[in-house]
Amino acid sequence: MADLFDDLPPGFVHRPLWSAGEQEAALAAIRAVVEAAPFYVPAMPRTGKPFSVRMTNCGGLGWVSDRDGGYRYQATHPLTGAPWPPIPPMILAVWTAVSGYPHPPEACLVNCYGADAKLGLHQDADEAATDAPVVSLSLGDDCRFRLGGTARTAPTRALRLSSGDLVVLGGPSRLAFHGVDRIYPGTSTLLRDWLPGGGRINLTLRRVTKPA
Repeated sequence: MADLFDDLPPGFVHRPLWSAGEQEAALAAIRAVVEAAPFYVPAMPRTGKPFSVRMTNCGGLGWVSDRDGGYRYQATHPLTGAPWPPIPPMILAVWTAVSGYPHPPEACLVNCYGADAKLGLHQDADEAATDAPVVSLSLGDDCRFRLGGTARTAPTRALRLSSGDLVVLGGPSRLAFHGVDRIYPGTSTLLRDWLPGGGRINLTLRRVTKPA
């Protein structure tokens, strides 16, 4: 299947993946994750400023952030203290199909975007296994995804991601800066029965530790 854009940097992939039925199945799996590990609002290191995006995780490790501890991975939910639930099988199957990496992901970050939520330009650089790609999946409302280079000052381009889309950051693009500029409310009805007003769910699969 061809990429949707012809000028994407090496190692970066953007393509539609899930049909409407598969999106419904993925959402049902994520709703079960959120029942076990509720969404919470992380905070920026040092300042304690709350994110505009709510988060949770599944897998052996989860990405968290707060004022005192900063960005990090840990095995338990920061509010409940419970271990993160496992990554749903159909989400793991996507990693196996597209990552080209011989080891499973250890973390699946679940971001929940409301109509006004954004995520500033950042690198996924908290992982030791930077030879493994980052695999991202969208559900719900469209968003404007911003992709840059491996330097914060590099030029950026905007891509519109829709429900069911796949993004892979691998190879030379593994440490590319990226973020979400805006959400386009009302572009999907997928989440309306679950979240008031709908919204967007993004799933980000990562390998954290280097395999032995």
